Amino acid sequence: MKIIRDNGSAATARTPVPRGLKTTGPVLFSYGFRPFFLGAGLWGMVAMVFWLLALMTDLPIGGSYGAAYWHAHEMFFGFATAALAGFLLTAVPNWTGRLPVAGGPLMVLAGVWLMGRLALLQPDLLPPNVAVAVESLFLPFLLFICAREIVSGRKWKDLKVVFAILLLTAANLMFHYAVLSDGDTALAGRIAASAYLLLIGIIGGRIVPSFTRNWLNKRGETRFPTPANRYDTATLIVGAAALAGWVLLPDHQLTAALAGVAAIMHAVRLWRWRGWATAAEPLLLILHVAYAFLALGFLAIAAAAGGRLDPYSALHVVTIGAIGLMMLAVMGRATRGHTGRDLTASRVTSLSYACLVGAALSRPLAEVFPAHYHTLLGVSALLWIMAFGLFLLEYTPMLARVRRSPLAR
Repeated sequence: MKIIRDNGSAATARTPVPRGLKTTGPVLFSYGFRPFFLGAGLWGMVAMVFWLLALMTDLPIGGSYGAAYWHAHEMFFGFATAALAGFLLTAVPNWTGRLPVAGGPLMVLAGVWLMGRLALLQPDLLPPNVAVAVESLFLPFLLFICAREIVSGRKWKDLKVVFAILLLTAANLMFHYAVLSDGDTALAGRIAASAYLLLIGIIGGRIVPSFTRNWLNKRGETRFPTPANRYDTATLIVGAAALAGWVLLPDHQLTAALAGVAAIMHAVRLWRWRGWATAAEPLLLILHVAYAFLALGFLAIAAAAGGRLDPYSALHVVTIGAIGLMMLAVMGRATRGHTGRDLTASRVTSLSYACLVGAALSRPLAEVFPAHYHTLLGVSALLWIMAFGLFLLEYTPMLARVRRSPLAR
């Protein structure tokens, strides 16, 4: 087909390629959510198995890096970054209207993520600086891709996502530096957790009320979630201030006050989304439960800053409850939606949610009841493993084998 430019010359119009529907090559690399949701599920389960074995048998996981540091790093920057990449590589094209990363480029990006996991699994096989360099490649690549697409699509409001990835990139480098220099990794961990919480507040504030409204509308309901307004903006601002306080002044009374206010404001925000009306559909209800853990996480941060809760308990309310549960919820729903399945939770999916909620509730209690520390730690780890094992059982065929058109919903 020929078109005439403004200067009178002829040009050939290109037929647009359907976004997200690559029909050649391996199914696994036809869309961003496929390899990275599968990688997140696998690594979420396998890395926790390794950590549990390290606690029980002194398995030398992570080599001289140390099993505890390896575990913390791989939850923040291995499992969680895969889930985040799967979501963003699927969502950003929808936001910008541009083509998604697929095929060879997606295979390369997934390979970079995998090399990072292998490099840190036994970092002593390489010079330490080389292992760290290999592991640190993935987040800058993801940052570049998301920034390029958002800027090219002129979706300036979505640059907040780029800022969060930048925080994660910095936190990852800080974590490595702290380990290699015998420093404290706690600051890097708080920065990473804060970046994920910011994303949950921003993106969760879009998808949770939107999905809820659509579902209620299909059921003939007339009362819907409150549309986003200045209250939501104020909630995000207060939450960001509380997280900044947690990062810089984790034991200060100002942090306790800000986090307490943020907990209340996020709880009210969640209430305005009418989550109780979704009780009949676990696939949707779990998004509200995960967001409730965000409010609970701010409350735990406030209690820890005020000296009323162990900091590690507060951290695990955030990491397992808010971050882990939201990622599991989004991975399941996005996989079903983008592979043409009904948006309804099966019994296996519902059981995986119950296991992870149990892990989120039991792990913070380990520091509260030190006499039962190892028992609670083991119970929480096993529940986490079961949650992601069940996810893999149900969703691996959807992600890796079957290509279907996504649902228009």
